[in-house]
Amino acid sequence: MDVRVTDDLEGAFDAVLQGERIDGIAAEVAALRGRMDAAVVAAGRPALDGVKGGAVDPARAAFVDRYLRQGMEAGVELKSFSGATGAAGGYAVPREIDGMIDATLKSVSPIRAIANVVRTGTAGYRKLVTSGGIVSGWASETGARAETGTPTFNEIAPPAGELYANPAASQAMLDDAAFDVESWLAGEIAREFAAAEGAAFVNGNGTNKPKGFLTYATSSAADGARAFGTLQYVASGAAGAFDADPADRLIDLVQSLRAPYRQGASFVMNSATLAAIRKLKTDDGAFLWQPSLSAGQPASLLGYPVVEAEDMPDIAADSLSIAFGNFAAGYVIAERGETSILRDPFSNKPFVHFYAVKRIGGAVANSEAIKLMKFAAS
Repeated sequence: MDVRVTDDLEGAFDAVLQGERIDGIAAEVAALRGRMDAAVVAAGRPALDGVKGGAVDPARAAFVDRYLRQGMEAGVELKSFSGATGAAGGYAVPREIDGMIDATLKSVSPIRAIANVVRTGTAGYRKLVTSGGIVSGWASETGARAETGTPTFNEIAPPAGELYANPAASQAMLDDAAFDVESWLAGEIAREFAAAEGAAFVNGNGTNKPKGFLTYATSSAADGARAFGTLQYVASGAAGAFDADPADRLIDLVQSLRAPYRQGASFVMNSATLAAIRKLKTDDGAFLWQPSLSAGQPASLLGYPVVEAEDMPDIAADSLSIAFGNFAAGYVIAERGETSILRDPFSNKPFVHFYAVKRIGGAVANSEAIKLMKFAAS
């Protein structure tokens, strides 16, 4: 073979090998340059708004970072809370915040924790309660069978109203990254809702609010002799005080509630009345009050738990200071399933108001399931 041909082949092979090495080096340089650019961007440029937390929960990021802090409506689910269009301004609270509110209300508002709470999808709620029961009879094998009585239906329509809260925060506080907007908002709304609904469930007059169980008509007549919707009371034996045998009066109150309702019943009173009850003793010196023997369990009075409700009245002449009953059967709370919230940065600058609203109703569902003690002679 010609020497010149051999040299040309070797030169061609060297050129190919050199080209492959250059291409490899170029690819490595390009990859390195890409990593350096990414590091520079991450270190020198701020993240886009809403990126923090968005990968974990985009709905929460949109609500907290965009809407609560800056008033940006993009990405926020729009709801109607007054029957108008979305432009009316109702915004659904994220599920996490609503759950926090419910949990706090149960610990603050004691009636909610022991009553029958139902969720409704409309503004109105109706409940049917029968009274009288079915009457039966005996007959011989061939004897005539007369018609027996049938139950009487009674309709319960709990009065309702819109419970609202309107807490505020300055824009500077909202702009502070260290400020926990969700916890603050849930806590403020929970405290305001708990105070208002706790008072209404006990003493509400039923006008644009629930009707409290202490506002119903009362009578000393036993079950079956009272009109439906009238609560029975047991007298303490003295005006504004117990008589000489307070334990006997409390036992009368317990036994006035029929046995089917005593399973799950509880006492309800405020702390001042409870202080007087805790000092009562039997003839042999034993306290009627029995402290709890395990953590998390309520103390008991005559074997039944005691619920402290500060909206119950203090002991006074003719006061209804103690209630005893099965509130799950006796009192119903009807509420819409969601809380609506409206962000208002315009009405009171530089403060941002968060107007929250929920529709709640309440009424006595079964007047035989709740008994009262009246501090009177008879």
